[in-house]
Amino acid sequence: MSDTPININPVPASVLLVDDDVELVGLLRDYLTSDGFNVTVAHEGEAALRQFTAQPPDIAVVNVMMPGFSGIEVLRRIRARGSLPVLMLTARGDDESRILGLELGADDYVAKPCSPRELSARLRAILRRTQARAAVSDSIIIGELALYSAQRRIAWAGKDIPLTNAEFNLLELLIQNAGQVVSKSLLSEQGLGRPFQRYDRSIDVHLSSIRHKLPCLADGRPRIQAVLRKGYQLLTD
Repeated sequence: MSDTPININPVPASVLLVDDDVELVGLLRDYLTSDGFNVTVAHEGEAALRQFTAQPPDIAVVNVMMPGFSGIEVLRRIRARGSLPVLMLTARGDDESRILGLELGADDYVAKPCSPRELSARLRAILRRTQARAAVSDSIIIGELALYSAQRRIAWAGKDIPLTNAEFNLLELLIQNAGQVVSKSLLSEQGLGRPFQRYDRSIDVHLSSIRHKLPCLADGRPRIQAVLRKGYQLLTD
């Protein structure tokens, strides 16, 4: 199958591509540019953070393994400044870095080597889920928990809950289906934008983080419960 790009995005999104592999960065930059993205590059972490500060992009792609500031440190510093969508590039089989990245708020990851087409598709999927829509959407109120989809906000007792983009997507699905079990397949497809894979722990890591951001039920149980072999459920008071 040809990797010829198709430009379907009328408003180019800006991408900050961070990797010390000069040859790979050149390949990905050329493809993403021809596919309708505005791409800036950095080959090490400190330069990436300077570019991020000077002109924040719409999304960042950050390689985990780099000299100087690692990709994990770059992610940590980006997260300290806001909720910019971040996709991590990880070595195939590097589960420890992948899980740590997700715990620190990465929106998704792609294992290297990856095709430019796969990376472009993942970027578009993340941007579709994270960019606010102009259309007004109904809110959902469940006790002290409030969802405002159009504003991409979730609040508890009137105070916004700090969520990464992936966490928002997953919690939004659980709120929309409060009291019901939501399968991992649905959470992965609609929350993370990719098919669920049996041994992928991304959903578990994201939901573990969300649990710690929500107050427990009156009996001390977390509001989000795992249902064996079925999925996850948001419990209400």
